[in-house]
Amino acid sequence: MERKELGVLVEGGVLLTSRALGAGWSRGSLFRRLGSEGWTRVQGGAWVEPGRSVDLFVRLRAAQLLRPRLVVSHVSAARLWGIETLTAEGSGSLESLEFTDPALSLRRCLSGVRVHRIPLSESDAVQRRGLCVTDAPRTLADLLRTGPRDNALVAVESALSRRTVGRVRRAPLTTPAALAVALEAPLLGAVRARTWLGLVDVGSGSPAETIARLRMLDAGLCPESQAEVHTPDGRRRYLDFLFRAEGLAVEIEGYAYHGTRESHRRDVARFNQILQCPEVRSLLRFTAADVFHRPAQMIREVRAALAATAPELTGGGGLWLPGG
Repeated sequence: MERKELGVLVEGGVLLTSRALGAGWSRGSLFRRLGSEGWTRVQGGAWVEPGRSVDLFVRLRAAQLLRPRLVVSHVSAARLWGIETLTAEGSGSLESLEFTDPALSLRRCLSGVRVHRIPLSESDAVQRRGLCVTDAPRTLADLLRTGPRDNALVAVESALSRRTVGRVRRAPLTTPAALAVALEAPLLGAVRARTWLGLVDVGSGSPAETIARLRMLDAGLCPESQAEVHTPDGRRRYLDFLFRAEGLAVEIEGYAYHGTRESHRRDVARFNQILQCPEVRSLLRFTAADVFHRPAQMIREVRAALAATAPELTGGGGLWLPGG
């Protein structure tokens, strides 16, 4: 049997050892060739061609070639769809890949792979970039059912809104109605998932805004989100959060750095306009780092700003407290 060249056996940058052996290569000559050319072993039985980065897509491709019945799901599916999650990137360690086994039978799996053994209908799986992956509503439903809450709601609000993810601007990926239908399946965690779905704010503009709202909600603070206010000349502005009775606006700054003088000028002009709005008497600004890493401090500052309005709201007589 005349052996085939390795290049014609590659699929999506990945070569399976079994495919090469079946194409006439001996194990010894194959491994010598792979080593001399600089192929990267990504899984037992799967290699990445020289010069190709071993990114998430390549790792998913290798796992699915080795276990063809697996369907990319959960956080891994979210990444393929361009849905933001709280999964840390750039931490120096590879994130686990997530798949669903619709056959409910896989016992042994691959290194760095987590398999969910839950029912999956054919209509819930689609092809994306050559991979079999759960569609957007099913992906979000899975995240809501498995939790944690914050990660699931960041993903849901990302998918339901127009976002720029990885420098790519995309439209909403699904609708609340489609997600509600996906959650009708009587699977473990569905009741809790439907409760969390009630916390979704489709107007949220970033993961930091989602988490800031949840931290305030957990602290018993319930501001309006994406609140409309008006400048003295009648122009509309939208605030991330507004405690309207107290006149306190809260704005969350994303990770993106506004590096030009013009963008900095626009930011300054916008905040000056906000402070001129009759509905706004004070303004707090927090960074994404404040939200994710110093939430207790953020809540303390919000509470202090709200308390500072108490004399004004009560006509200078102090704030009445139950039992006081």
